[in-house]
Amino acid sequence: MSAPAPPPPAPKKKKAPTVTALVLKAVAGADSTGGLSLTAVKKVLKDGGYDVKKNNSRILLAVKRLLAKKKLAKVKGFLKIAPKPKKVAKKKPAAKKAKKPAAKKSPKKKAKSPKKAKKAKSPKKPKAPKKPKAPKKPKAPKRKAPKKP
Repeated sequence: MSAPAPPPPAPKKKKAPTVTALVLKAVAGADSTGGLSLTAVKKVLKDGGYDVKKNNSRILLAVKRLLAKKKLAKVKGFLKIAPKPKKVAKKKPAAKKAKKPAAKKSPKKKAKSPKKAKKAKSPKKPKAPKKPKAPKKPKAPKRKAPKKP
């Protein structure tokens, strides 16, 4: 009697591309430079055999994630592939020079700057007489609500 042979390994299923990959591929394949609207993206996915009605919420979430990760950009209601930020060459900090020991400073007197001449004031013009204000009207007394027994 021999030991039973181990069962053959189960064939691995092909993994379907993720929704985010499908959306990126659809937007990247757009002919127009203006990008694709969300409905156009759904139409491209539907033409590719993806069930849009069943997976509508997944598509919306994928688009939101791509916008948050800045892989997609929204321009006037259309989705575009976000431009890659230009790399800015970082400047290396200059080597610090060794400081010389500070010599004792002799107390120097500050040179006084000549005072600026004050401008001659022009004589003030007499102000126009103020108009008397209208007397205030007395406020009406507030009415009190009648007391309920």
